[in-house]
Amino acid sequence: MKNPRSALCKTAIMTSADLLKSYPDKLLEILDPLLLQLLLKASQDKKFVCEEAEKALFGMTTWITPNPLLQKLQPYVTHRNPRVRAKVAMCISKSVSRLGADGIKDYGLEPLIQLAVAQVNDQLPEAREAARKLIVELHAAYKQTTPVIEESDVVSTLYQQDGWEQYCLSKLSPTAANAIFRITCNGTTVSLS
Repeated sequence: MKNPRSALCKTAIMTSADLLKSYPDKLLEILDPLLLQLLLKASQDKKFVCEEAEKALFGMTTWITPNPLLQKLQPYVTHRNPRVRAKVAMCISKSVSRLGADGIKDYGLEPLIQLAVAQVNDQLPEAREAARKLIVELHAAYKQTTPVIEESDVVSTLYQQDGWEQYCLSKLSPTAANAIFRITCNGTTVSLS
């Protein structure tokens, strides 16, 4: 994949995609260098190489078990290349959507919120959009896994929303929590004074 010849690089990417599809969880030990190359190739200007690398990355999010893949993707959230960060954000969002509410709870809501917050104000719109989708997914999972009060629907919804706000404020900085609230509360911000 490091070869400067585009046709050879594309063939190597297609081969790696086939390997990931055929032996998804068996390649976890050697995934780091492969993942970095796929992210870099998906971020370059050569369109047909970029498209092939994106297909391999997004296929990887469906072939590999989400928990170990999320751990492999985590270091690239702060990569110096904004295009790499955007691809990572999109892969994380797709992987988390496969976890479901219980899987999110098992993985841990806090590390996932931290990943989303790292991307919500990113330079590229693709990263910001993926972070928004992730935050909405995490909010939905929080609502599903939070015990419901059986008084009335309005009181229950207010309790869940207040619980979400308290959870975010306890785990995040006020600025980061406010960014989360703007996404999950339909544009309303919370006073943090």
